[in-house]
Amino acid sequence: MKILFSSYAFAPSTGGIETVSALLAEEFVAAGHEVELITETPDDDGPRNYRVTRCPHLTALLRLFRWGDVVFQNNISLRTLIPALLLGKPTLILHQTWIRNTRGQIDWNDRIKLSLLDRVTNVSISAAVAESIGDRGEVIPNPYRDDLFQEQPNAPRDKTLVFLGRLVSDKGVDLLLQALARLQNDGLTPDLTVIGDGPESATLRQLARDLGLSGQVTFAGGKSGIALVEALNQHRIMVIPSRWAEPFGIVALEGIACGCAIVGSADGGMPEAIGPCGLIFPNGEVEQLAAALRRILTEPDLIASLRAAAPEHLARFQSRVVARQHLDLLQKIAS
Repeated sequence: MKILFSSYAFAPSTGGIETVSALLAEEFVAAGHEVELITETPDDDGPRNYRVTRCPHLTALLRLFRWGDVVFQNNISLRTLIPALLLGKPTLILHQTWIRNTRGQIDWNDRIKLSLLDRVTNVSISAAVAESIGDRGEVIPNPYRDDLFQEQPNAPRDKTLVFLGRLVSDKGVDLLLQALARLQNDGLTPDLTVIGDGPESATLRQLARDLGLSGQVTFAGGKSGIALVEALNQHRIMVIPSRWAEPFGIVALEGIACGCAIVGSADGGMPEAIGPCGLIFPNGEVEQLAAALRRILTEPDLIASLRAAAPEHLARFQSRVVARQHLDLLQKIAS
C-alpha cells in the first residue's frame, strides 16, 4: 500500500505530533508499506527509511496525491485535506487535539474542518477528543517510544518528583510550586526536578525563590534521548499539573515506562494516558494538587501499587500495536 502521510509539523521541530508521525511512519514501512511524508517544516534532519517532502508546491502536492493509495493525516490540515477530497483519495484523519483556537473558540477555518469530517475516516487519540468531534470514528491512542523509554533496573531512584515539559503557563509548573509551598506546612519537603525550557523559565525560578523552595527545586533544562530516560529513572513520581485540558498525554506514558507513578490533571484525555498508574486532580486546583501529592508521599504502599499496573497498561500504547490498528483501517478504506 502506498501511504501519503501528512504531518504539518515534523522533525527537526519537536513536539507530540512530530514524535507520533515519526513513530507511525517507521512502523508503516516496517510492515512493508511505501510511505511518503509531506510536511510544512522546512529544515531537514537527515535520512530516513521513507521519503520526506518539505513545503511542497502545488504541482508536487498533486503528483504525490496521485501516487498515494490512501492519505493518512496526522492532525487535520486544510492544505492537504482539500486536495485529497477533490481527487477522491481515501483519507484517514488522526485527530490530535481540539478543533478550536487557543482561546477555546471555533473560528471560520475550524467550521470548515468540522464540516468536512463526514467525508473522511476519523480516528481520535482519546475518548475526550472523539467526544469533541461528535464521537465520529474510532479511538486509537498515541504511541510512545517503547524502544527508548524503559525502566533501568540499576537506577538509584533516589529523587522524588519530576516535571517534564515546556515551561509555559498552560503546563502549570507555577501551580506545582504553590502546592509544594503548601506541603511545607505539613512538614513535607520533597525534592522536585523541572526538566524542560520555555519562556516562563525565569519567572518560575523567581517564584521558587519567593516561595522558599530554592533548596527543593532543581531546574535541569531540556533533556532528550537516553539522558532523559536516565533522569526519569532517578525519580519516583512524575507530576503533570496542566492548566489546559490535554488531548492526551504521551509524557505520562514516558514517565510510567520509566517507573514513575503519576500525579496528573483530570480534564481532557490525560486520565486515559495515566490509567491505573497514577492519581488525578481537577485542573488548576492547587489545594487538590497538594492533597494528591500529600497522599502519594505519605501512603507507603501506594506508589508500588500504581507501578504494578504499568506493564498491562502500557501494552496498548506500544508503537507496533498502535500502527497495526491504523494500518487495518487504512487497508479497509483503500479496498
